[in-house]
Amino acid sequence: MTYLEQLRADSARLGEVARTGLGAPVPNCPGWTVDDVVRHVAQVYVHKVEVLKHGTLPDPWPPDFSGLGSLQWYDEAREAIVAALESAGTSTPVWTFNPRDNTSAFWYRRMAHETAIHRVDVEQAHDVVTPIDPSLALDGIDEVLYPTLGGPWWEEGDTEYPIDAAIRLRAGGRSWTVNADATSVDVQHGDDGVVAAEVTGEPEQVYLWLWGRAGEDAIEILGDPNVVRAFRGRISEASQ
Repeated sequence: MTYLEQLRADSARLGEVARTGLGAPVPNCPGWTVDDVVRHVAQVYVHKVEVLKHGTLPDPWPPDFSGLGSLQWYDEAREAIVAALESAGTSTPVWTFNPRDNTSAFWYRRMAHETAIHRVDVEQAHDVVTPIDPSLALDGIDEVLYPTLGGPWWEEGDTEYPIDAAIRLRAGGRSWTVNADATSVDVQHGDDGVVAAEVTGEPEQVYLWLWGRAGEDAIEILGDPNVVRAFRGRISEASQ
């Protein structure tokens, strides 16, 4: 399944489940209801439509969306982001936060994963969770490790989780080795080097754990659990 097909399918599922109750609390987003998730995703979509159309960050941002009905706004935004991606194709130069990719292809991938995770949010709120394709989950592990975590975000040492250790992740026959300290995070594919801890599990469970949508009971931890928890904290900081 392509990123665009995944975006279409997961955004449709998100809307379908949201319609069964906007007031339901979202277990892994404290203080949020399904309505908050729907409005968040709609705003993300609209923002990326502007990025894809103009190639730069919209300014000023955001406009006042308070008067818009959640589900109608979401439906319109969902159609708009698909259309904007189709119009841009995958090679249009645009703003991204990935130092290695400043093309519209970045947003195909990012919107697919944004939608998959928030689809799980609304499903968890209504206890109707459906599986994530293992290939998408593996790609999502790769994406959350770089650029979300491993980009140039740490030069000021602005973290509550300095770590100063290496950690390895294994899922679906693949492995990643992450070396982190207070001012940098380096992500390498493979399993070279000594690490303080390892996280292993099925691709879907590792993916959801990385995004804070599954607990430690979904994965296996070898080595220092405090390093693993600090690593998860660092990802939480990077994905705010």
